[in-house]
Amino acid sequence: MVFRRYERPPWPRPARYGLHLLLFLVTLLTTTLAGVTLANNRFLSDYFLPFELLAQPLAQVWVALKPGLWYAVPFLAVLTVHEFGHYFTARYNRIGATLPYFIPLPLGFGTFGAVIRIKDQIHSRREFFDVGLAGPLAGFVVAVGVLWYGLTHLPPLEYLFQIHPELRQYGAEYGRYAYQNMSAGSIVTLGQPLLFRAMAALLANPALLPHPYELLHYPVLVAGVFSLFFTALNLLPIGQLDGGHIVYGLLGPRRAARVSIMLFVAFIFYAGLGLFTLNTSTDDWLTWGLPYALYLWVVLRRAVPTARRALLLGASVWLGQIALASGFADLQGNPGWLLFGLLLARATGIFHPPAPDERPLSAGRKVLGWLMLLIFVLCFAPSPIIIQ
Repeated sequence: MVFRRYERPPWPRPARYGLHLLLFLVTLLTTTLAGVTLANNRFLSDYFLPFELLAQPLAQVWVALKPGLWYAVPFLAVLTVHEFGHYFTARYNRIGATLPYFIPLPLGFGTFGAVIRIKDQIHSRREFFDVGLAGPLAGFVVAVGVLWYGLTHLPPLEYLFQIHPELRQYGAEYGRYAYQNMSAGSIVTLGQPLLFRAMAALLANPALLPHPYELLHYPVLVAGVFSLFFTALNLLPIGQLDGGHIVYGLLGPRRAARVSIMLFVAFIFYAGLGLFTLNTSTDDWLTWGLPYALYLWVVLRRAVPTARRALLLGASVWLGQIALASGFADLQGNPGWLLFGLLLARATGIFHPPAPDERPLSAGRKVLGWLMLLIFVLCFAPSPIIIQ
């Protein structure tokens, strides 16, 4: 008996190219609107993007959207170069790949990034390494260029005073006096990676460098910081993220699997740190205890071979979080990472698939791989968005 596998025929080329272009244009719009909310100090009051601007006459729409392009264009430039780094490296290795799919987001920062889809099997550790490394390396170079431009072309303080007139009375010393009586939850700041801090110290005019509480009003700097964050997010050495491909190429399947599982458990431990302590109220325990226990079992079930081990690992993680947060009240994780941990566990996977050709990398590739892991450390911020 002969079985034949039938697959859905691909879309016509114009339709496929049209979809990629449409997603890019929609993402350009949403990131531009996100830039408008930043420039107009509306991030806290209007979390959803101001699509009502599009109902104005065309000339007014352009005037309204123009400031947002200072955020959207450099940010999308980094994402585009990143994805085309993957794409061209895959094509160079004769691996079928799609053009980038941009993911628009109608709230927050306007996009959830971009992805390409690999259509062919990758046959060697070297190919996994090359394709995984090319994207973040290319995007990182552009991100550094964006930050260099933003830090060396800071606007005068009058730009900030037009957004916050109440700061004008303090002049250049506003950072020392303006934030002493702020209520909790009234300020959104960005976590500043080590590389941003180093570049700011070397390149920026201290008199013009914005206070961390005002960084969101500087769209080019926001684009640069978020470009570093997206680079670091992809370089997490877990599963099939770009960093997972790099670690797999460097260490091989067994050692890469150990690194991936240890870092994934540490990631979940940090994300939920501080959610529960010995001082947590009974109502909170009754309301959130069971959902959190189910969450730990769901994500950690993919990390170990049996359900029993998943229960033991989840219990160990939870007890460790409670003990550490109870003993050190100032230690807090970032619950926002819990969703990303769920995506890693149930969508992309914690472990890297093996390749038929397991020959080790050349010495030059190994040096570049370890350099990229250093770049991950320099670009990563445990809490990319901080509400104070």
